[in-house]
Amino acid sequence: MNKITIIGTGSVGSTIAYTLTYAGIASEIVMIDINEARALGEALDIRQGTPYTPPCYVHAGSYADAVDSNIVIITSGIARKPGQSRLDLAQTNVNILKSIAPQIVKYAPDATYIIVSNPVDILTYVFCKVSGIPEDRVIGSGTLLDTARLRSRLSEYYHINQQNVHAFVLGEHGDSSLIPWSLVNISNVPIFDYPKTILGSERTYDVLNVPEIEDYVRKSGARIIAGKGATFYAVSISVCHICKCLMSDVDTALTLSTMMNGEYGISDVCLSVLCNVSRGRVQNKILLPLTEDEEKQLKESGKCLRAIIDQTEI
Repeated sequence: MNKITIIGTGSVGSTIAYTLTYAGIASEIVMIDINEARALGEALDIRQGTPYTPPCYVHAGSYADAVDSNIVIITSGIARKPGQSRLDLAQTNVNILKSIAPQIVKYAPDATYIIVSNPVDILTYVFCKVSGIPEDRVIGSGTLLDTARLRSRLSEYYHINQQNVHAFVLGEHGDSSLIPWSLVNISNVPIFDYPKTILGSERTYDVLNVPEIEDYVRKSGARIIAGKGATFYAVSISVCHICKCLMSDVDTALTLSTMMNGEYGISDVCLSVLCNVSRGRVQNKILLPLTEDEEKQLKESGKCLRAIIDQTEI
């Protein structure tokens, strides 16, 4: 049985529950929210569609109902408003997370925890510090969404299947993130060489506009919030992908936010690097061969996050 508990049933939490159900990733989903009526309504709405999905029991509950959960997903917190940065949310959402942690860990001490609420790197760090859960079972969704945005944009740029685009966003899920362009490739062809390798195509390919791509990745969230008030589809798909990989016996490499313990010279901060996940935890980290400048950018991202942590009451 794959049991997943979701704390927070706003747009992100409820969309994760819906996507998990439709994809057949979980056999039981518990939805918990301080607004019990909202949790009941969301669970009922999803459950009534389950005759046409793989079998899944979706229901609202309390922390006690999280017993024996394989995965707990935390989406609780104040949502980002138009013009607000993720880091502006820090202290408010840290306080919310600190109130949740002891209540959920009491009933699900053996679960793997996925932190989705923003600022995700700060909250992942706080959960590591206050929960008592081993670090290899505390995962922030981190730059997995940024990585998806990058791969999606590059696939549009070159009219190629997204799965043929290999690229990563590392560091903070936010303004100090970085794209290691030295490693970006399409079907193993370095990204800047790719247009020269195309034969017999009627399409023309523009020179890659790196600043435009980086701006697109960093500002997509704010652009979506300005347009529709919230982001929830792409992040929900990303979180469901994490769940699927955690439940596999085969390692999958994902850009996730985890506690750094000296990798790239970075310690005591959570940010995204490439991690292998399977069998319910982070199995190991993959140290990508970054250039000197890329490694410097990653360290700067760590310093930015460390500065916020130092200003936050944990």
